[in-house]
Amino acid sequence: MQGVKIAIGGKGGVGKTTVCAVWAQLFAESGFDVLAIDADPNTSLASAFGIPSQQSPQPLVKMKELIAERTGSGKDAVGAYFRLNPKVSDLPEKYWLQVSETGLGARVTGDGSRLKLLVLGAITQAGAGCACPEGAFLKALLTHTILQRKELVLVDLAAGVEFMGRASVQGIDALVVVVEPGGRSIETANNIAKMAKELGIRCVGAIANKITAAAQKDVIESQLNGAVLLGALKYSRSLQEADLRRAPVFGADAEIVEQLREAKNALTDLKEACLKGGAKYLAPRFTWGLFRRLRWTKS
Repeated sequence: MQGVKIAIGGKGGVGKTTVCAVWAQLFAESGFDVLAIDADPNTSLASAFGIPSQQSPQPLVKMKELIAERTGSGKDAVGAYFRLNPKVSDLPEKYWLQVSETGLGARVTGDGSRLKLLVLGAITQAGAGCACPEGAFLKALLTHTILQRKELVLVDLAAGVEFMGRASVQGIDALVVVVEPGGRSIETANNIAKMAKELGIRCVGAIANKITAAAQKDVIESQLNGAVLLGALKYSRSLQEADLRRAPVFGADAEIVEQLREAKNALTDLKEACLKGGAKYLAPRFTWGLFRRLRWTKS
C-alpha cells in the first residue's frame, strides 16, 4: 500500500474526518509513511488529531502572498493573467506538520514521525471557482501530492460531489465514501460513486457510520450503488465528546478504532481484487470474503 492514494468523501457531517484521522494513524502504526491532506474548507483534520488550535497550521489557501508569488497574480501582474500550473513541489515539506503516531495529539519536532499533516483548505467564497489564482494553486498542489508523492496519501475531501470535477482525482487509487443512516447521505454517496467510476476510479468503497442497529447497516448496504461496503461503525458518544474537547479521535473509542482497522484491511483486499480482475471478479468473491470478516458489535 505504500504510495497508494486514498480519497475520503461523503455528505457533510458523516464522519469523513474521523475516518481519515484514524486510518492515517493506523497506516503509520503499520510502518507506512503517511501524508494526510485536509482539503475540506472546514479544515478540522488537525482537531481530529488533537492538535491544539494555537498550533494548527494555517490553510495554504489563505496564504495570499504565497499564492500570488507562485501564480504570478500579485499587484504587479498584467491584467487578469496568472499561471495555471504554478510550482508547488517544494511546499509539502515546508508547510506540513508532523503528528504523533500514538494518538496523543502532540506535534513532533525534527523528523521523528511517519505521519504528516498538510492543510490545504478549499475555496468558500461565492463565485470563486477554479478559474482563479487560488483555484489554480490548490489544483496544482493536490495534483502534485496525488501524482508525484511517494507517501501513502489520505485526502479528506470537501463535502458533496463538487470536488470530483478536478482532474487530479483521476490519480486516486481508491475512493471511500462515508455514509450515515439517512436517504440524503446514501444519495450523495451513490452520486460520488457514479462520478468516480466515470472518472476511471475502479476501486470505490463505503463505510457506514453512526450505526445504532444492525438493520441500519443492512439498509445502507442494500441501497449502495457502485460502492462496496467495507465496514460499519457504531454511533459513539465518546467520539462526540472528543470532538467537543478537541481531543484525538484515535484514543477516544477503542472499539471504533478496531472497526476501522477491519475496514482498512477490507480496503486493502478490495484494492487487490480491483487490480486482479475488476468489477466482474470483484462482486462474487470479495463480497463473500468481506461477509466472513466483518463483525457487527452492538453499541
